[in-house]
Amino acid sequence: MKKYIVRLSKEESESLTSLISRGKGPARMFTRARILLKADIGEGGPRWQDEKISEALDVTVQTIERVRKQLVEEGLEAVLRRRKYTQKVSRKKVDGDVEAHLIALSCSKAPEGYSRWSLRLLADKMVELGHIESISYEAVRRTLKKTS
Repeated sequence: MKKYIVRLSKEESESLTSLISRGKGPARMFTRARILLKADIGEGGPRWQDEKISEALDVTVQTIERVRKQLVEEGLEAVLRRRKYTQKVSRKKVDGDVEAHLIALSCSKAPEGYSRWSLRLLADKMVELGHIESISYEAVRRTLKKTS
């Protein structure tokens, strides 16, 4: 039993058909419109199975399921329009204070038993001293390279 069922009104169906016949716009929008038209179980809808739609439109069954879900949860406009891309903003762990401690530590004498500081040793010591909660040796390398 399908959880998300496509049941288009006559107006929605006509709107999708005219959208496809216009031929102006992104291919993704046309593919999604065709998926909805083929999956429609409303009056006059073709009621195609997902596998048949998949073969006919050369998309995966998962894509069809996602389109169905988006239609039910967000509506027809959301299915046809592309979402705005928002870049994930990453915050830097290494601020000026941590950077200063790292440079000072790397300039100091290496721990007993070692001839010099390694990146992993520096990372472990920074955490041990409580300057930062966690840091990778790669972040240590980038910081030291930047400040060399």
